[in-house]
Amino acid sequence: MSQKILIVEDNVLISRSIETKLKEEMFEVKAVFNGEDAITQFNQVKYDAVLLDLMLPIKNGEEVLKYIRSKGDVPVIIISTKDTDVEKAVNLGLGADDYLSKPFSMLELVARVKAVLRRSLKSQEKELKPKYVVGNLEINFSNFEVKKQGELVELTLKEFEILKLLITHPDQTFSKQQMYRNVWGEEYYYNDNVINVHIRRLREKIEDDPSNPKIIMTMWGFGYKLGDIEVKS
Repeated sequence: MSQKILIVEDNVLISRSIETKLKEEMFEVKAVFNGEDAITQFNQVKYDAVLLDLMLPIKNGEEVLKYIRSKGDVPVIIISTKDTDVEKAVNLGLGADDYLSKPFSMLELVARVKAVLRRSLKSQEKELKPKYVVGNLEINFSNFEVKKQGELVELTLKEFEILKLLITHPDQTFSKQQMYRNVWGEEYYYNDNVINVHIRRLREKIEDDPSNPKIIMTMWGFGYKLGDIEVKS
C-alpha cells in the first residue's frame, strides 16, 4: 500500500511540483492550500507524513503543526522561506521533525521524506516490543519495571515515561517543550525546573555517573536525546 503524504502549501506552482515528484516516487499525495483545509484533511485521512509551509492563509502553519502534534507523532517536514520561522518550529519545540528552506531541490525533498518515514516506521516497530536492553539497563514496558545490573530501580511514572520516550526514539533529540508535551500531555509554559528535576533524578537512578551521563544526553541549546549506546529489543 502506498504511503500517504499531505502537502500544505499555498503556492500552487510549488505544491504542484512537489505533488508531481512524490507521485513519481509512488507516494499517494493530497495537496491543500490553507491551514483550515489542512486540519480538515488531516482528520479525514491517516497520513504517513505532512509537508507544511508555515506562511498559510486562514490558519498559519504553527497552528496546524500544534494541532497535528496534539493528535500524535505523524512526521512533519517544514518548508519555508523564512529561517526564523523554521528555527521556531524546530528549535522551540513545536514538534517539526525536519525542515527545508526554499528554494530546495526535489531530490533533497524526496530524500528527506523517505528519511522521516524510515525513522517513523522504525519507532513504530520498536514500540511494539515490550522489552529493551540499554547498556546495563533492562526496561520492561509491560510491567513498568527497570533493572540496572539485575537490581530493580524504582522510577516514578514520569521518569519511566521520559526514559521510554528516549528509548523508542533513539535517533531523535527532544526539546523540553516536546518532551513535556509527550510525557505530560500538556502544553509547555517554559517552566524549565519541571523537566530539569525529572532528568536529574532519573540520571541519579540509572546512570553510573550522573555527572557524566551516557544514557540521557544533553544537547546544549536544544534538549535531550538517548546517548550513543546500543539498544536491544
